[in-house]
Amino acid sequence: MEKIAFVFPGQAAQYVGMGKEAQEQNQGAREIFERADKALGFSISKICFEGPEEQLRLTKITQPAILTATVAIYEWVKAELKLQPTFMAGHSLGEYAALVATHALTFEDAVTTVYARGCYMDEAVPAGIGTMSAIIALDKDKLEELCKQVTAEGYLVELANQNSPGQIVISGTIKGVALVGERAVEAGAKRAIPLNVSGPFHSSLMKPAAEKLKQKLSGVNISQASIPVVANTVAAPIVNPKDIFDALVDQVASPVLWEDSVRYMIDQGVKTFIEIGPGTVIAGLIRKIDKTAIIHSVQDLESLNNLKTVLV
Repeated sequence: MEKIAFVFPGQAAQYVGMGKEAQEQNQGAREIFERADKALGFSISKICFEGPEEQLRLTKITQPAILTATVAIYEWVKAELKLQPTFMAGHSLGEYAALVATHALTFEDAVTTVYARGCYMDEAVPAGIGTMSAIIALDKDKLEELCKQVTAEGYLVELANQNSPGQIVISGTIKGVALVGERAVEAGAKRAIPLNVSGPFHSSLMKPAAEKLKQKLSGVNISQASIPVVANTVAAPIVNPKDIFDALVDQVASPVLWEDSVRYMIDQGVKTFIEIGPGTVIAGLIRKIDKTAIIHSVQDLESLNNLKTVLV
């Protein structure tokens, strides 16, 4: 049997209307939205389906919204297709969806935790202090060197998301990110693209958020994962509760090693990746990592039917 991996998107995958077809078509998906609304105490389903977009973009709303839509779509896929993945992985926030899918976290614990995570991340650094930028086509070692130079000048900036060959996201102070962006282009990068984010995620500036999340997670029951989850922080599979706890805490202020995570799964024989959840960002990154990988994205009825056609 060919090895497959389920992969789940993170922040920035959101759009108004995500998960709507899943809840219309599948009882399990419908229940996920109902459970999210009840656990959070407000209608995250209404925001997912109707917006407004400005509200959906707020970190504390984005995170539970993407998680809810993703898990709902996963329930739908699970009901329609009998697939047994060898691994699961999620990009940053997407790791929570993977942990729900592998029964390491209950959905209620996951959705309330990511809501708190979003609040902690917003509180960690006041608005207007930090940001992120994607650097296109510059060697990782060279970019790391530039980050160290600018940080030594007093403007903290670090490697954040190591997404794919030729795309590394930097994170830190606004001045630091701007300076590294300029110097990266001078050093041969094709572009430095500022990201529309509310803070310097996956940098050491997020340590206060990581500390608060640690307290929150210490009250959450984490179980053994039924399928190995390839964790962002170590690019290796984790299954036991202690490793999962550590990975979720570390993840907030540490780089996302997405390229290494995907390469690990490929090295273990994974040929097919199924992206489950809103958007197609993850599929795009995996294509840049390995052009021979087979990738399917499922987020609505059309994409689910397309996948069924391919697999039957």
